[in-house]
Amino acid sequence: MLHPATPAALPSEADSVLAKEASRVLASHLRDGDPIKLRVVGDSSRETVAVPASAVRLLVRVLEEMARGNAVTLIPVHAELTTQEAAGMLNISRPSLIQLLDDGKIDFRRVGTHRRVRFESLIKYKRQVDAARRAALAELAAYDQELGI
Repeated sequence: MLHPATPAALPSEADSVLAKEASRVLASHLRDGDPIKLRVVGDSSRETVAVPASAVRLLVRVLEEMARGNAVTLIPVHAELTTQEAAGMLNISRPSLIQLLDDGKIDFRRVGTHRRVRFESLIKYKRQVDAARRAALAELAAYDQELGI
């Protein structure tokens, strides 16, 4: 499991090419939630392992992002983030995040004198803000239509 603060490295060109091919092959074998059997071939051993379809779907998404040249980091839903990590995920300053926490807009807990933000609380807040932005944009677009702009 990667820690949220683990820096993600951009994939090399060769890794991007491999990721594109691997995502294509794995995606073609996904069917109705059935596990996928993968054969692992090493220097001296061959093993077959069943992988849950949900894990394969996640792996396909990771590989697709790598194929595009993007770095990927996995964060468990129940992970707790420092205020700096949480602020970085929202692309805001740490003091701005602290204000949101103190205003009760994002749930957190204290560990001694430090605040810890649950990843799922952060994502819930982000979804609410994104929905409000989309609604405001739709309202502006409708207003523009009324004015004929």
